[in-house]
Amino acid sequence: MSSTQEQRAERVGIDELLDRVRAGYERIGPEEAAAAAADGALLVDIRYAALREADGLIPGALVVERNELEWRLDPQGSHRAPEAVSHDLQVVVICNEGYASSLAVDSLRQLGLHRVTDLVGGFQAWRSAGLPVAL
Repeated sequence: MSSTQEQRAERVGIDELLDRVRAGYERIGPEEAAAAAADGALLVDIRYAALREADGLIPGALVVERNELEWRLDPQGSHRAPEAVSHDLQVVVICNEGYASSLAVDSLRQLGLHRVTDLVGGFQAWRSAGLPVAL
């Protein structure tokens, strides 16, 4: 098989990639995320500024835009957030609708953060569930 044929055989679409990534961990719903936060889990909002400004924030969530996430949550990293204390930290990643957060979870798990998950439906599901939002 030529290298071009091998590359074609390895290609996956985003839907398949999301399925593969999500098969490796259990996602949680809004109420479970709120309960996890109450038990000490770190909620991490990766939405970009315009969405946060338009829709509000989850009180107590750490805001880290997606392009900085790995640097801010790596407990060994020189640019880590003060909250990034351990690879055992329970983290719930939240994007707007629950897609980008799944890919972010995969990246964080590659850094050894084994207790990372994401919120099914993202911030929109949180808000729809009537959970607290600061405007």
